[in-house]
Amino acid sequence: MPEQPQWSERTLDMPPQDPWADAPTTPTHAQPPPTAPFPAPGAPPAAPFNQGRAQVNPRPQAEHEPTGVGWPGAEAPAAHHGMSWRWSELRQGGEWTSAAVLFAFVCWGIWALSGDGPFGTPTVVLVVTLAVAVGVFCLARVVGHLVLERQMGRVRRTARGSHLVTALFLAGVGVAWLQQTQWVMDAFHWVADLFK
Repeated sequence: MPEQPQWSERTLDMPPQDPWADAPTTPTHAQPPPTAPFPAPGAPPAAPFNQGRAQVNPRPQAEHEPTGVGWPGAEAPAAHHGMSWRWSELRQGGEWTSAAVLFAFVCWGIWALSGDGPFGTPTVVLVVTLAVAVGVFCLARVVGHLVLERQMGRVRRTARGSHLVTALFLAGVGVAWLQQTQWVMDAFHWVADLFK
């Protein structure tokens, strides 16, 4: 029976290869032919390294702006912003709240001047009403953030909705103060009877 070769004799001696390396490029200048592994007798020994310049190929420039996330060329993901309370954003729509504050103040003045008694209680009522209006505005902002931004994925650039809700609250309070004033209600009923 013939003798089996050893495992080391059955393998090929291959240099290790990097599967992720760039494809080999052909140089533009001619390379010298490979030298024999052993120098001829009497020849001077060859230098182990040849002096020269390495050829460096420039890398292609990326066509996208690196963001650190996602694939090149893909849309950048929408940034999730927290509650935004920037002054420029909060001012947009503020004319509705300003008009409602003026209306409520006039109605409060009519109600306070028409009542008998000290002026301190109506002042406390006005301060508490304005504090509640600020709370209504903040609550409208939080609800808008939860519903519009988190649930529906929309971006709010103004505070018009919160100002509108606050204006409706203040207008309702102003009308309630007018309804508590006897001479205003008498005048309203007299005008309403004219148009019957």
